[in-house]
Amino acid sequence: MKKMMLLLAMLVLQCSTLVRAGEPFKLALVDTGNTGRSVTAEALANARIAQQNLAVVVISRAVDMDPYATLPEAPVVTLLQQRGIDVSSHRAAQLTANDIRHSDLILTMTAKHKAKILELFPEAKGKTFMLSEYAEGSSSDVADAWGKPMEVYRQMLSQVETYLGEVLVKLHKQ
Repeated sequence: MKKMMLLLAMLVLQCSTLVRAGEPFKLALVDTGNTGRSVTAEALANARIAQQNLAVVVISRAVDMDPYATLPEAPVVTLLQQRGIDVSSHRAAQLTANDIRHSDLILTMTAKHKAKILELFPEAKGKTFMLSEYAEGSSSDVADAWGKPMEVYRQMLSQVETYLGEVLVKLHKQ
């Protein structure tokens, strides 16, 4: 735990240099297909970034994009529309080496996503964390709501929103 906290402190210090230099902080949010959790995280992050006028830019990506399922999940569209956020034009995108190279921080929805990224892109070590891990030092997966009832989507959105709040507080303090 001490080692993780030290690593996070070093990352925050490294990231603060980028933000102070006038460059926006580059955050990638990653899940399996880039149609549910990461889309939700990107949309919520962008809304809060705009509201707080933070120097952060966000993308969302997939570790295993299905080329036949590129639209955001309908319940995600509905829940975000209720908050005045339109993600209907989003199209899933696969995580690439270029995304890894340009991102300052990569946050995944699950431990499996993190492991997959580190397997495919060893150079992502040190800047890839689970969303919960970076937010609060835990290792809790963000539940996959795909194909489940709307209430599960609401719980997923709430979980993502809670973690993102902590992440953006950390980035704002830099």
